[in-house]
Amino acid sequence: MIQYSVLILIGLASGFAVASGIFAFITMLGIIPRLAARTKTANHVVWYETMIIAGGALGNIWIVFEIPMPLTSIFLAVYGLFAGVYVGCLVMALAEMLRVIPILVNRLQIKEAFYLIPLAIAIGKITGTLFQYFY
Repeated sequence: MIQYSVLILIGLASGFAVASGIFAFITMLGIIPRLAARTKTANHVVWYETMIIAGGALGNIWIVFEIPMPLTSIFLAVYGLFAGVYVGCLVMALAEMLRVIPILVNRLQIKEAFYLIPLAIAIGKITGTLFQYFY
């Protein structure tokens, strides 16, 4: 019984950690406020955030408990539309984050080899991922 309790605790803690990381990533990119500003619905930001949290929680429940879902063509079309909007917003937010590099180059007054900054970021990401994967 103690082993199951420890496994449940570890599983829940791991799930909370991963979910927190994903929501922190979305928050760091500023997708929600930017989307609300572009659509002129800033007074509904709390509603947006609540729906993202509810979607993440319901998606986890759906995956963990393997709830069968009757998939009709209409459902798949609506899901595809929402998934496309989400991916589009995420890609645009990441693209806007790349605008930071020229500002960094100007502020640090880097004259030569500024092309190494994205390379250093990519190498850092790869190293961190490999370190996390192997250790």
